[in-house]
Amino acid sequence: MIGYIKGNVLSALDGVVLLENNGIGYEITCSAEVYQKLLADKKGEVYTYLAVREDGVSLYGFISAEEKKMFLKLISVSGVGPKMGITVLSNMKLKDLALKIATSDVKGLSSVKGLGKKTAERIILELREKISEEETLSANSTDTLSAEVITKDNEDAIIALMSLGFTKQECVKAVKEAKDNGLSNIEQVIAYAIKHIK
Repeated sequence: MIGYIKGNVLSALDGVVLLENNGIGYEITCSAEVYQKLLADKKGEVYTYLAVREDGVSLYGFISAEEKKMFLKLISVSGVGPKMGITVLSNMKLKDLALKIATSDVKGLSSVKGLGKKTAERIILELREKISEEETLSANSTDTLSAEVITKDNEDAIIALMSLGFTKQECVKAVKEAKDNGLSNIEQVIAYAIKHIK
């Protein structure tokens, strides 16, 4: 499995970059963010996913490990292939996507060209469940902070943050801080948390 490549851009067209590393050129279909960065810098690094299908082998590239993690979650949903996964990531920022999933925003998610309402509903249903399972598995009996913070009001914000790759404990703490600072709107809570977790 090729998971990461760093090199020089030999050519780029329509979201596909030819990245040279040690004399080998890798043709990578990139998310919009990493494509623009590679195009501007003429070199760089990408986190990659190798898709092996009946009709061929393709390499997909991402700006960060978090973006790749979200891509893997997207393509785990029935009816969402790698091309659609890249399209979704290219059409909205990671935090916006996480928020749409966490808040069950079918309309917002299905605004992505080629993504129908039924598929958007499936993504929301399946990914919310997966994130909830991760949350349960990562729960620690000594984590008393979770019990006092995870109410229904805060659950959506915590799920959205966890889908970005943050740990449950980081998310719970950040949401608590946001609430302590008087923030109640979910967008404000998530924006505050992202800013203060790192």
